Amino acid sequence: MTSKPVFIGFACAITATILWSGNFVVARGLSEEIAPLTLAFWRWVVAILVLLPFAIKPLLAQKSWLKDNIGYLSIVSLLGVTLFNSLIYYAGQTSSAINLSLIAITFPIFVLLLSKIFLAEVIGWNKLAGIVLVAAGILLLISKGELSVLAELTFAEGDLWMLMASFIFAIYSMLLKQRPAGITVPAFQLASFIVGLVFLLPFFLIELYLIPAKSIESSTVMSILYVGIFASLFAFILWNKAISTIGAVNAGMVYYAMPIFSGMLAIIILDEVVTSLHFYSTLLVFCGILLAVVYNPKKKNV
Repeated sequence: MTSKPVFIGFACAITATILWSGNFVVARGLSEEIAPLTLAFWRWVVAILVLLPFAIKPLLAQKSWLKDNIGYLSIVSLLGVTLFNSLIYYAGQTSSAINLSLIAITFPIFVLLLSKIFLAEVIGWNKLAGIVLVAAGILLLISKGELSVLAELTFAEGDLWMLMASFIFAIYSMLLKQRPAGITVPAFQLASFIVGLVFLLPFFLIELYLIPAKSIESSTVMSILYVGIFASLFAFILWNKAISTIGAVNAGMVYYAMPIFSGMLAIIILDEVVTSLHFYSTLLVFCGILLAVVYNPKKKNV
């Protein structure tokens, strides 16, 4: 029988994943209503305003950490706040929500490759095979199953932006593991949100100059509030609760189901169509990640 804490942990992980899945639907759904950097900018403004009352006091109490680690904070803020979600919103201009979510879950493979290159970690046969399967799934998706597309390298622009975002998220995730001690999670999140927004500001102003803002509909405002409050703040809180309850591995397995949730939301809200191509791509990526990240060939049966 499943204990109550375990049930709560999985419920938190599932809810956080669903909230993040909605971010891809918003990225696609608002592609013609609001410019990508404008959406990213107001997302973080909302997230900061909501988090500020809860995190400003501990942040001010730990300001010495900020002075000692300003370089580290700047890098993770640039990657995780300024670049990652901005690229997602750029990708949403030309790619479907289903494609975005499927490509997004490939970041563990990038973590493996970066660990091999920079940390000299050994990549076993299962991890190599997993990388091959994931790569095959992504190539199948972005080429739409046409070998001629691969030969001519005419991939969908949005798919490639999302692939770059996944690569950046992998670097960001690795750096988070090296976070210096001495600061609480809420204070760190608020600091990274603010620094990332500062980096984003000049690019937002340039975009605003080149692409004058359209009249904002009430549905657009609600979408911005959603990604700022639910996909940013609430999802983060739920995810951390899930990891503390059921562990990072179990929570990660729920995260890999993101394309399923994004697909359901995209079908309901955006009337997107799921094809057999999405099914086979998902199957290859899931099998690749399971083989590379979860399977341990050295583990003996008891």
